[in-house]
Amino acid sequence: MNRMKHILFTLLFLLSIKLSAQTNTMMIRLSEIEIDSCYLQEYNSILQSESKASVQIEPGVIAIFPMYEKENPTHIRILEIYANKDAYANHIKSPHFLKYKSSTLKMVKSLRLIDMSSIDPKTMAEIFSKMKQQNH
Repeated sequence: MNRMKHILFTLLFLLSIKLSAQTNTMMIRLSEIEIDSCYLQEYNSILQSESKASVQIEPGVIAIFPMYEKENPTHIRILEIYANKDAYANHIKSPHFLKYKSSTLKMVKSLRLIDMSSIDPKTMAEIFSKMKQQNH
């Protein structure tokens, strides 16, 4: 049993190193979007469908996490994390993203894309590792 624990520990350690290395090439972005209030329910439904499909279907999409301001629900924020710039380039060509973009164009009052960098990539890898452990 101790040998099995050692092997498992070694595999988890190697996975954490791989995740730390990946965070150095990740593309991280915040999208700030303001939606016309007339379209809010419809927009949220389309966004939810697109973000779910992106994470499930595209291996390079690590996270697309939509949120809204509690005080102002028409102000949407999306945390986007891609494995690298190629994964992002593939994402914006995907059928589900193109459908999202074309069907929500009239709903968007403003859009600001902010490219971000991780201050602590090692901790980001630990967050994903912790989330995976809690889901099992």
